[in-house]
Amino acid sequence: MCRYRIQSNRTQEAALLRHCADARYVWNLCVEQEAWWRTGRGPMPGFAERCRQLTAARDDNPWLAEGSVIVQQQAIRDHTQAMVNFFAGTHRRPTWRKAGRDEGFRVVHLQPGSVRRLSRRTGEVHLPKAGWIRFRWSRPVPPEVKSCRITRDRVGRWHVAFALIPVPEPAPSNDKVVGIDRGVAVSAALSTGELLHVPSLSRSERKRLTRLQHRLARARKGSRRRGRVKLAVAKLTAQESDRRKDWAEKTSTWLAREFDLIRVEDLAIKAMTRSAKGSVEQPGRNVRAKAGLNRGILGNAWGLLVRRLETKAAGRVEKVNAAYTSQRCSACGRVDAKSRKSQAVFACTACGYACHADVNAARNIAAGHAVTARGRPGLPERMNREPQLVPLPA
Repeated sequence: MCRYRIQSNRTQEAALLRHCADARYVWNLCVEQEAWWRTGRGPMPGFAERCRQLTAARDDNPWLAEGSVIVQQQAIRDHTQAMVNFFAGTHRRPTWRKAGRDEGFRVVHLQPGSVRRLSRRTGEVHLPKAGWIRFRWSRPVPPEVKSCRITRDRVGRWHVAFALIPVPEPAPSNDKVVGIDRGVAVSAALSTGELLHVPSLSRSERKRLTRLQHRLARARKGSRRRGRVKLAVAKLTAQESDRRKDWAEKTSTWLAREFDLIRVEDLAIKAMTRSAKGSVEQPGRNVRAKAGLNRGILGNAWGLLVRRLETKAAGRVEKVNAAYTSQRCSACGRVDAKSRKSQAVFACTACGYACHADVNAARNIAAGHAVTARGRPGLPERMNREPQLVPLPA
């Protein structure tokens, strides 16, 4: 999707909030209907049946009929797709949407003249019952767009995203292979020797965030003071999230344009970031340390970087088994846990080769040591060879 920042006035913002409320109300009705359905009551109503139920509800409730039927029907469509993803095992079960947290709606059947450019930095899109909404023209909008999604984050910023099929970056055809080792101290270490770090909050911003969180914990729920502090916390966390996303986008674009083949570790990030608090009967151990590790993993955008690479370098991203990549010497092939002297130092106990530990692991990933013996056509022989592991001495 191509996302743009909306520049709306108070009247337009009120209309957008009304659409968000309608979409949230219809979504929650679908969630409630799923929760109350039981075996023996027949099949669950599909999209067409729910649209007919929506038409009957609009006839009986004039306040609902004042809203856009397109927005309300697309909320049903979104819930239907969410249930399909849930049964496919790729997403969690859809839950209730809350005001102020899940604000957004979708509009389809955009006409060719529904999106137009006004000036060098300004464009506008026509939305039902809201009129022309201006947005920042930060990049060209493809003329073939047919739908868009309007969202509002917790800071109060509005964005419009136009749906389109992304075009992958063309391969440079230079037979270059790069391995990426993802970590906490170093966000991404490349086999070329480069160490990449996700930009985060500065030290002063981090201290201010901590103070605001302490104030938020002491504030009375429902008070205006709590609302102001909550907004200040949201602004700082939004800045950190924006920097992380910007880094992932720029880094993935650079890697897709620079290398023919990109190899990364095959990591189960969802399982790695699972909470360790356990239960009342079986409480977890080292819960605070595990929570800090989870924050470090999520804060370094491990999953986001790979997802963007798979989109921009489609068919050119390989996932390598991460077993022993940090203990194996990229020069001689010896596997020894003692070679990993510290988090940043690797010194082989056999040949004496020394380098940054994450770079050594990235070079093992680039060589594909944990990949199956099947080679990749079109690449030099040195990239297809299966290295021989050096056994440990008896």
